[in-house]
Amino acid sequence: MPRRPAPDRQLLLGLPTQTAMGRDDFLQAAPNALALATIEDPAGLPAGKLIVTGPPGAGKTHLAHIWAERTGARILAPTALEADLAAVLTAGPGAVAIDDADRLAGGPGEEALFHLHNHLQSAGGALLLTARAPVRDWGLALPDLVSRLSATAHVALAAPDDALLAAVLVKLFNDRQIRIQPTVIDYMIARMERSLAQARSLVALLDQRALQLRRPVTRALVHEVLSEFTGVPLDNDTG
Repeated sequence: MPRRPAPDRQLLLGLPTQTAMGRDDFLQAAPNALALATIEDPAGLPAGKLIVTGPPGAGKTHLAHIWAERTGARILAPTALEADLAAVLTAGPGAVAIDDADRLAGGPGEEALFHLHNHLQSAGGALLLTARAPVRDWGLALPDLVSRLSATAHVALAAPDDALLAAVLVKLFNDRQIRIQPTVIDYMIARMERSLAQARSLVALLDQRALQLRRPVTRALVHEVLSEFTGVPLDNDTG
């Protein structure tokens, strides 16, 4: 009878990554509590529009999906806004979310966003924008758009605390179907930046390295990868 793989080897099967974007998958913590409460307010968005800002990986896209699930909103990428604008304008009142809206700056998408904003406001719709920075830092060239977006309610996602960073790391490993020991999470948090973007990069690199070496993700592997990732040798205290 063929031997069954040991539990630690089961994480090396190269299973596909599935990022869960539902409400139950969102990791609520102090840094994102205000943004979550705002998009879930039964009264709707303030004046029908909201801008959520934060660094890469902070949860902006996840919040947009939660809001879209609640409201039936369409989520548009900046590159698709011009092409989809006519369909949105003829659809009547509704809700639209644009992820990474700051990427529209300096291009023809600015005018498309201006028309979309005015349409949704006059029709009683709702608009949610996510961005890496406040409107003043987008580099918008259309003064009327700057004026309207500057008057839009703005919620910023704060830097993650240890509790949120730990929860995000666990979720990222779970998305890749990798079982991880709490001691490994603690080891990572003590040595990495307080950055959700770095958390995503490190988990992806650890997944890749574990598959290449056919090793589980342990403190020793984290030590190797972190040393390479940061370019700074770490003390060999993997236990």
